[in-house]
Amino acid sequence: MTPGQEVSAWRPPVPGLVEVLHARFTEHRYPMHVHDSWTLLIVDDGAVQYELDRHRRGTPLGTVSLLPPHVPHNGAPATAEGFRKRVLYLDTTQLDTSLTGPAVDGPDITDPLLRDRIGRLHTALARPGEELEAESRLALIAGRLRTHLRPDAPEGAPPPRGLAQDLRDLLDADLLAPPTLAEAGRLLHAHPTHLVRAFGAAFGIPPHQYLTARRIDRARRLLLAGQPPAEVATAVGFHDQPHLNRHFRRFLGTTPGRFTRPAGPDCPPGQPVRADLALPAGQTFPATSTSPTGPAAQTSR
Repeated sequence: MTPGQEVSAWRPPVPGLVEVLHARFTEHRYPMHVHDSWTLLIVDDGAVQYELDRHRRGTPLGTVSLLPPHVPHNGAPATAEGFRKRVLYLDTTQLDTSLTGPAVDGPDITDPLLRDRIGRLHTALARPGEELEAESRLALIAGRLRTHLRPDAPEGAPPPRGLAQDLRDLLDADLLAPPTLAEAGRLLHAHPTHLVRAFGAAFGIPPHQYLTARRIDRARRLLLAGQPPAEVATAVGFHDQPHLNRHFRRFLGTTPGRFTRPAGPDCPPGQPVRADLALPAGQTFPATSTSPTGPAAQTSR
């Protein structure tokens, strides 16, 4: 590989995503070419210059670039230092080809919230087991892109009453292998973007965070029953033990192993107490709700 060049690409198991590409180039120049998918690009370092439909364009830091399918474009570093980029290739289930014209006219979008959401999606895509989170984030990103490309389009009918509850029932029915948002949308006759928005409005958290909270709750019961963390992870639907550990610490501030560590010799058998949460004699924990609350349960941006 050419010095100063790094390329990593993969096909994530997320409906609507054709490919993910992370790359750093200092010298490489793309010739004119086309894709059969939408190219959603953010630049983390440096800048890219490119031509689209015979117009010279660029990606100053902080912008989002959206290049439509079947329209020739090229690409090259705008400076000698090159650039580092992250790219999502979206199929036409996310953005239909009727949006090609507006995208050609204005491919570079200045929208800090959109860019932040795209960055968070890339983070989720790099972690096995976060497919529902990635799909939820993609749905919101696609909805915001449609708003940019067609700002005068009507909002459409509001989500049907009970849609959020119906989606929650689908998630509750199979915590190990829940439906994707695309599958849920077909079952409930709703667009995935509407599903995510309706769920967040009804319950205050996105679907993927609700599912994670339910899995953590079930994991706690199995851990307290004496099951090893590695077995618990797969039993409740996490990809592996590190996946469980990451979310367990985020929700509870400790690892699964420490969660069931006895506080001392007086701890009754079968009733492990977390040493990090032990209270002085005579004090009790305040009553709490079983619903996920606090920083870990805030609706994702």
